[in-house]
Amino acid sequence: MKKLFFVSALSLFSVAAFSQDAANKLVVDGFRKDKEKSDKDASDPKSSAKAAFWMDRAKLYENIASQASEVDSSAAKTAYEAYKKVVELDKTKKGEPGKSAKEAENVLNGGEGTNLFNAFVRQGAEKYQAKNLNGALEMFTLAQEINKKDTLASLYGGIAAQQLDKKEEAKTSFEKYAANGGKDPSVYYGLSQLYRGENNFDKAIETLNRGLTQSPNNKDLKAEVVNILLASGKEDQAIKELEALATSDPKNTQNLVNLAILYDNMQRTANDSIKVLKGKMGAGGSATDVIAKNLESEKGKIEVYDGEVKRIGGLIKKQPKNADLKRQLTDVNTKKKESQEAIVKLQADLTAAQNASKGNDVAGMEKQMATLKAKQADASAKAIANYKKVLDVDAANYDALFNLGVYYFNEAVILKGEVDNMNMTEYQQRGKEIEGRVCGKFKKAKPYFEKAIQAKDEAEAKETLTTVNGVLEQFAAKQVACVEEQ
Repeated sequence: MKKLFFVSALSLFSVAAFSQDAANKLVVDGFRKDKEKSDKDASDPKSSAKAAFWMDRAKLYENIASQASEVDSSAAKTAYEAYKKVVELDKTKKGEPGKSAKEAENVLNGGEGTNLFNAFVRQGAEKYQAKNLNGALEMFTLAQEINKKDTLASLYGGIAAQQLDKKEEAKTSFEKYAANGGKDPSVYYGLSQLYRGENNFDKAIETLNRGLTQSPNNKDLKAEVVNILLASGKEDQAIKELEALATSDPKNTQNLVNLAILYDNMQRTANDSIKVLKGKMGAGGSATDVIAKNLESEKGKIEVYDGEVKRIGGLIKKQPKNADLKRQLTDVNTKKKESQEAIVKLQADLTAAQNASKGNDVAGMEKQMATLKAKQADASAKAIANYKKVLDVDAANYDALFNLGVYYFNEAVILKGEVDNMNMTEYQQRGKEIEGRVCGKFKKAKPYFEKAIQAKDEAEAKETLTTVNGVLEQFAAKQVACVEEQ
């Protein structure tokens, strides 16, 4: 995920330190003396009651902000407050703004030829470079009040707010930047991340699309649209966006890899759904068969116990004082009682399983199964095709190589599951043939992992290759011939 940092941009506003020659020192000293006098007069009731005093103070501090920030790093703010004081005090007899008030209002509104806005931006940049982010944010925010159509202060205000993790202030500044026609794609990207962090995916995508209006060919903005569509669960729409990107820029391997991964994930999800559906389709019949078999077994035990009771009872008649025979009879009766209780429970379970089986919509599930299989096959084909497109452009692309290896590895594991679930009869009939295909898929996966390791020495590829080699050695020991399918 990209982050917004515009340190280099802000450095454009860095101001070279005053050279310490005699003339400049006199200027700075003059500003200091004038500042001290103005500060003293500001607390004088007579001076502070006059609009003219506040106008002089406003202009003084504006000049300090523009020419000698070392005298007061927040001079622009003091000038801003002084201009507001002029507006407050300079009224005609009719209560309307006087000449000085109109002049002050023009400055506060960023009128043509005024410099207070620039003074704020300058001092904001200085504070930013001094890592006083809160001070910088205050200056940039006040600058936006002066010039509401500006993009400069809103850009830098958003940056400072974002670095302070003041998300609402950052959004407000960046939104102003966008509303005023700002073009920097990084701002739209950063603003979209703020909305994404709130799970406001629609607003995030809307912001990216506004950025694309300004920068139609920006690849980062286009790619992030796809990322957010995926994060919001809109996989089908994300695929459409990526298909368009892949068509317009067929040499962009990252788009192709992302598209292949999407199809790969889609086929895996479909395969998982197929497993679940198979379980549902077989659950009713298989559960009923198991319960019925167990029920018959318990009934068979009752017959055995009845026979034992009869046999031991006959012996006791002949040996009425034999304690061991009496113990045996007690044990048999106890076991018979347990079987009778088990029969009652199994009969109830059998009824429930039969009812559940009747409730299955077999036709509906078969239709769903056909749809899932078609989706899985289509997604598989598109995943492989796009991985191979990547390798046509970049034969050493690690992601495509590793993911193709994983694809064939997983196919082998799924197929091996069929062998593992076979009984002896089934294995004798077709077990060897399927094992050959399993071996073939592991063998097909192997070169992709080997090439992936050559491209990038990653532990995941090396560990998986070790597993594949071990499996192939086991097949060789069993003299299983690997059958590679196209």
